Amino acid sequence: MENGAKIGIISGSHRINSQSEKVSRFIETSLKGKDQCKNTWLFKLADNPLPLWDEGIWDKEQVWEDRLNPIREELRSCDGLVVVSPEWHGQVPAGLKNFFLMINRFDVGHKPAMIVTVSSADGGAYPVAELRMSSYKNNRICYIPEHVIVRNVESVLNENPADNNEGADSYFRERINWTLDVLLAYAEALKPLREAGITLHDKFGNGM
Repeated sequence: MENGAKIGIISGSHRINSQSEKVSRFIETSLKGKDQCKNTWLFKLADNPLPLWDEGIWDKEQVWEDRLNPIREELRSCDGLVVVSPEWHGQVPAGLKNFFLMINRFDVGHKPAMIVTVSSADGGAYPVAELRMSSYKNNRICYIPEHVIVRNVESVLNENPADNNEGADSYFRERINWTLDVLLAYAEALKPLREAGITLHDKFGNGM
């Protein structure tokens, strides 16, 4: 891709200073070190609370337009996304699911996305399955086959090496960086598809 891709990172935890935000910032730093990435945008649900979806979004009520348009502009300028989700009670956080109700095919349609889930223990698989199953239908986001589950997250990806489990930390840093390379390759490959116009159809605006 000429001049590289812009990648958006969605930190899906509602908590301030969460482990998901830590992982998101590591991903942002990793992307900034890659020639294939020209720019990044980090959106944190923790300090950008979005009210629950209501029909005012469909009716383009001004309060919703003012709230969502800056987010939509950033998303539309991105060539790919990283979605970072903690596992809460075996689920994706409600705020992240709410976020996906508010974005549409013009924002993220047919753009590659990499799922990264976060667990304090050995979990993290359920949010991967949930995102792949139910977050893409109408907005047409395209999750790539590769994903990352950061288990025992408190002991990896910390700025202070003394806080890390050396073996696990090394593995996750390498795995994340490789998966980001895959995402960037997808970003390059899918951009011509969107530009061709075949992905937009007024009659079939929603998925089945």
